[in-house]
Amino acid sequence: MAYTEEQLKKELENKEYEYGFYTDIDSETFPKGLSEEIVIQISKKKNEPSWMTKWRLDAYNIWKEMEEPNWVNVKYKKPDFQAISYYSAPKKKNKYKSLDEVDPELIETFKKLGISIEEQKRLTGVAVDIVMDSVSVATTFRKSLEKEGIIFCSISEAIQKYPKLVKKYIGTVVPKKDNFYAALNSAVFSDGSFCYIPKGVRCPMELSTYFRINQAGTGQFERTLVI
Repeated sequence: MAYTEEQLKKELENKEYEYGFYTDIDSETFPKGLSEEIVIQISKKKNEPSWMTKWRLDAYNIWKEMEEPNWVNVKYKKPDFQAISYYSAPKKKNKYKSLDEVDPELIETFKKLGISIEEQKRLTGVAVDIVMDSVSVATTFRKSLEKEGIIFCSISEAIQKYPKLVKKYIGTVVPKKDNFYAALNSAVFSDGSFCYIPKGVRCPMELSTYFRINQAGTGQFERTLVI
């Protein structure tokens, strides 16, 4: 039996969100609100070079002059961009060397989401970058991909290790000035995935990224750069 729009609306209103659970993980969370200082602190937290900080600040100043667009004919409560925390990350290490080091609570969280991280360790075929709140916590099958000349890592790591590639290509498909949300993302993104595949090379496996927001009142602004 086909649902009417009204029936579907009622069902969704009454249905408990399956993935709305919270994982008790010790996290560092920035105070709510967006300002030039918050943008600078995000960049400092990621230990970014000065050119990246400048790139972010330029995007922030562009965003301040823009108005939120009305792209679709729907009614929704406008977001308050000063009521969001723009950085939250599980404490401990910024990046784990292997999945064995990942907090068991994190592993359990992804199991609840239907993502079998343990299976990823045993089987080949899909490389995964895992992002919790504002940071990438683990990336699988990196060494296998490196043998093919393929780089698959968090964008935070790419900014540190492959700055020339990031600087050359970031924002070339969707520039900072393209729209309101492109400018916002460019200013405050805190992690995401980076993939570089050399010309003439065929990637031997699928690449996936999983994003999870755990802390309430935070915004997850991920950035994906594929070359």
